[in-house]
Amino acid sequence: MSALTKSINKIYKGSLKAFQTFPASIASALAFALVTMVRIKLDWPEQEAYNFLFNCLHWAFALGAIFGLTAVTASQSRRNDAKSFRLANFVSFLLVLGTFALLYLLGEQDTGIEISRTSRLSIIAVSRVSAAITVSFLAFIVLASHTKENSDFSRSFFMTHKAVFIAAIYGMVMLAGASGVAGAIQALLYNDMSEKVYMYIATIAGFLAFTIFVGYFPDFRKGEIDEHRKIAQKQPRFVEILFEFIMVPIIIAMTAVLIAWSARTIITSDWPPFAELSSIATAYAFGGIWLHVMVTHGESGLAKFYRKVYPIAAIVILAFEAWAIMDQLGRFGLKTIEYYFILTWIVAAFASVFLLLMKKKAHRAIVFVICVMIIISVLPVTGYNVLPVNMQVNRLEGLLENEGILLDGQLVPANDEPMQSVRESITDSVIFIARANDADLPEWFDKRLGEKNVFEEKMGFKQIWPENDNYYGGQSNYMGTSLFLAREPIDIEGYKWAFNGMSLYSGEEESLSLNGERGLYKFYWKMGKERDVPSLEITLDGTVIIDENMNGYFDRILEAYPIGGREPQETPLKDMSINIETSEVEVFLIFRHVEANVDPQDDIINYWVDLDALYFNEK
Repeated sequence: MSALTKSINKIYKGSLKAFQTFPASIASALAFALVTMVRIKLDWPEQEAYNFLFNCLHWAFALGAIFGLTAVTASQSRRNDAKSFRLANFVSFLLVLGTFALLYLLGEQDTGIEISRTSRLSIIAVSRVSAAITVSFLAFIVLASHTKENSDFSRSFFMTHKAVFIAAIYGMVMLAGASGVAGAIQALLYNDMSEKVYMYIATIAGFLAFTIFVGYFPDFRKGEIDEHRKIAQKQPRFVEILFEFIMVPIIIAMTAVLIAWSARTIITSDWPPFAELSSIATAYAFGGIWLHVMVTHGESGLAKFYRKVYPIAAIVILAFEAWAIMDQLGRFGLKTIEYYFILTWIVAAFASVFLLLMKKKAHRAIVFVICVMIIISVLPVTGYNVLPVNMQVNRLEGLLENEGILLDGQLVPANDEPMQSVRESITDSVIFIARANDADLPEWFDKRLGEKNVFEEKMGFKQIWPENDNYYGGQSNYMGTSLFLAREPIDIEGYKWAFNGMSLYSGEEESLSLNGERGLYKFYWKMGKERDVPSLEITLDGTVIIDENMNGYFDRILEAYPIGGREPQETPLKDMSINIETSEVEVFLIFRHVEANVDPQDDIINYWVDLDALYFNEK
């Protein structure tokens, strides 16, 4: 038997052994797959009523699959007796039941925030279960690293990556092969075969891939020596080359760029958009730490150099990022992006100091800090859905009280328009708070306050955003005007006919027809290409009686709403309609959505008009 065949047989034997070694984990994964198959079986109208139940089951079983793996590994590696093994599986089953009960009883989306036909899991409930899954998985990696058996966190970490990669390959091969067979059956033998067959195949392949993943790990029992551990933990030569001679130079180059960028920013005060800075910082922090773990045992000069330099360079870059976050908090206060940036910064700062002082012994401490930050991010008081909102509410209350707009818990429209920077800050806070979910808001804050008309009515001034908003996009090349029709009554007296959905008829040959008193009318709404201004053509018995483009309308609308970096805004009917009149007919056009976008760099302007309705009358 060849080495390849032995390896394949060992993987499949490990998959079968996983049922015996991790019964709670495999049972949860199997239940997850069965629930998925039931959802596939039920068509959506029938499934809709059970959607909340299925989501609760799915998340509970997903947690059970990972926690069961962790609990059994803990019992085997620390005690290795039948009693602790049974207890670990029993606790895993109890966790599944408890999680399902909590989700089903307490995890429903607050209907006061968003009305839905059926119950849904709240975002925070899903986030908390996701956090529990992540913490459980990180705990498994730590527990799998037996320091007394020629293992440590870095080797266990790589072994887990390897297990995921192998399971993914086998899963994709099974999925592709089975789907190919099903496709052949459908094409050659049974043309009416349901498309759901492929969904069932994907579900089964996913379950089998999970068993392969779990079965790949060596024997974790205390006192047992499994030769497979050495093979599973060993980095193949091509992986060592990938990490040490390709990825390390890339991260070193990125480090040099970030240090130079930090120095230039400090000198020129040309701060990048915060969203861009946070994404780069997050990728660098976690990517750098991940690679540091992966090359812990690297013997090349590059690996050794990276292990020494990265913590020091990271501390320098983190000092620059601390400056950036302090400036950002001063301008916009704490919001979700800043919140996660701070958590990332804390993890990266602790990791850098630990790596500098403790070397490879720092890995478990880093994991501990990560787990703490994950837990903090979903707690009732300090969670991402509560703390930023409360901070913004406090900030907004201070701004409104200083301007005399918030008095004794009531909003009073401003007599005098506040200065522009204050109006920008108030608009920014109101929009953020209005979009918040799963957070308790003060009684004076109306959830509709984010709407343009309600804001203006309550505050006494219009919404306004910074001209050069450095929060999301900085000094972006994007410029545009985006308008949507306000909700208000429409007076259509004097019109006999109405057409809805005119935007569907946007070609020369496509039209709507109407037999009137004078003859056959045909209506053409011509959208043209993306950059073209739309036009309306109406013919009577083949003769053109109206051929009107929207140039005049756009001239009028862009004068009232100049092009800039604005968010979409609600607009009254008078600005979202146009009247066209001749001696024979009268036409009234109402637009649902109007946009004009400009790319100054390429000198391109695009127009878009969504025609909601056309009202028509003969004279």
